[in-house]
Amino acid sequence: MFVSISTTGTAENPASDLGFLLHKHPDKVQRFATAHGTAHVFYPEAGEQACTAALLLEIDPTALLRQGRGKGRSGSPDLALAQYVNDRPYAASSLLAVALRTVYRSAMKGECAHRPELPGRALPLRIALPAVPVAGGEGPELVERLFAPVGWQVDARPVPLDESFPEWGDSRYVRLELTGTLRLADALQHLYVLLPVLDGSKHYWVAPDEVDKLLAAGQGWLADHPERALIIRRYLSRRWSLTRLATERLALARLAEADDREAEEIDNAVPDVPDVPDVSDAPGTADAPGIADTADATTATATAEEVNPTGPTGSAGPIAAVAEVAGAAEGGRERGESLAAQRRTAILAALARTGAARVLDLGCGQGELVGALLKEPRVTEVLGVDVSSLALTIAARRLRLDRLPERQARRVKLVQGALTYTDARLKGYDAAVLCEVIEHLDLPRLPALEYAVFGAARPGSVVVTTPNAEYNVRWETLPAGHKRHDDHRFEWGRAEFAAWTEQVAADYGYTVELEPVGPVDPEVGAPTQLAHFRLAEPATTEPAATESTATIEPVTTGPDAAGPPVTGTPSHDHAPEGSAHR
Repeated sequence: MFVSISTTGTAENPASDLGFLLHKHPDKVQRFATAHGTAHVFYPEAGEQACTAALLLEIDPTALLRQGRGKGRSGSPDLALAQYVNDRPYAASSLLAVALRTVYRSAMKGECAHRPELPGRALPLRIALPAVPVAGGEGPELVERLFAPVGWQVDARPVPLDESFPEWGDSRYVRLELTGTLRLADALQHLYVLLPVLDGSKHYWVAPDEVDKLLAAGQGWLADHPERALIIRRYLSRRWSLTRLATERLALARLAEADDREAEEIDNAVPDVPDVPDVSDAPGTADAPGIADTADATTATATAEEVNPTGPTGSAGPIAAVAEVAGAAEGGRERGESLAAQRRTAILAALARTGAARVLDLGCGQGELVGALLKEPRVTEVLGVDVSSLALTIAARRLRLDRLPERQARRVKLVQGALTYTDARLKGYDAAVLCEVIEHLDLPRLPALEYAVFGAARPGSVVVTTPNAEYNVRWETLPAGHKRHDDHRFEWGRAEFAAWTEQVAADYGYTVELEPVGPVDPEVGAPTQLAHFRLAEPATTEPAATESTATIEPVTTGPDAAGPPVTGTPSHDHAPEGSAHR
């Protein structure tokens, strides 16, 4: 098994600098032990004008067979064509990819202590591999599809089964030569990922940590590769659970990069604490900090959204029971109905007045509103969108999407997507709901959401709920000046919310009606304010988006997706929501 890496240079930038990048001295022949044999590194040529580094991997067939018989990480069902006769010692497969990572680890990371400026420099490279297996009979065409999009000129020539008998046709192997001007670290990462993809198998068991390896090696190029779905599926040996996980994490990373944020900032919709059962409605009862309202329970339970989960010092603070403010509510509401449940009731009533059958739940969180919508016979389709893959996974489990009858399963989908970007999948719906979402955005980003929802998706009606900041004084345990949740970027009073709704309605051709949700205090109003927008005559002009409106292409998961219907890929600029509050 053989691979050579060549480059050219000048007197100012000699080609022999390749030795610094690879951390291998051109004047030496070095040997490195691997799990299945020995890797030899040597330089057929090393001068100012040209330099070539070669890696020859000698596989011990006995060690390979012995390792392949094991279970777990040491064995793989794809290891051998037969126990004693196979192509593994000769073909550029996962064995060579692992050897590259072992021998050229520092170069693959882009590290060079002696010449730190070298790893960032693009070099004219030529990589030659005499025998590369290509699964599926696609041959040179697949090689071109995989390597060309990342900057390589590809020369892939089929190897005949027997040159003496050309009528037998070509084998599944190609002689591969790649040329291009790239960073050496990028070139090695391409080989590390794409060689096993071409081969279609690995010599070891694919464990969950392979997802981390794939995303690390694919950083900067995999997310935008036109064949990324095929690459992920084959690299992870077609294990659907790992494929789904890798796809979700990759899409989340793309959204984070687009928003110039860390992925952890975006996928923060679900607190890192377990669900807990509802507790007593006695005054002063407190949930664990950050626990969300989990169901349509009639027990009075304080939710993370209704108070700030941390006190003035940043430690967990006391939480007032909802029973004190929402228990003996007006209008004959049953004692103990949580504010979250009252919101859902108000939203369902608003949607019923319009007769909406196809509904978007934007910032769907853990799916409480989605579940309530599915109970409405009038509703024929629900699309839940959220940024948090964890929240969507929980929603899929709670909704039992994998157990629903086919007819019911066709009514619901859960997808990831950012609400500050336009998304063609959101067009054509009767209604959209933004339940406790807008307050999780920085105010400068709010116009981007307005355009994406009201301007681009343009449903027939939109229901928006948000906290009434004036009512905060009625929360006895909420410190003055604090917001109800630590992820809220703003909270509006009634006048501010009314002014915003009127402006949005005027800009995008909607009418709007406001109504309170929860017990109405004569001085400060209700704890939640609801706006119901209805599409009037189409607006003559649509304001331009103030943020980038490039469509993100998150992955859809649900009954129509490959594999079991579990979550999808990111949806909202911050973890709005819902995630924790529906």
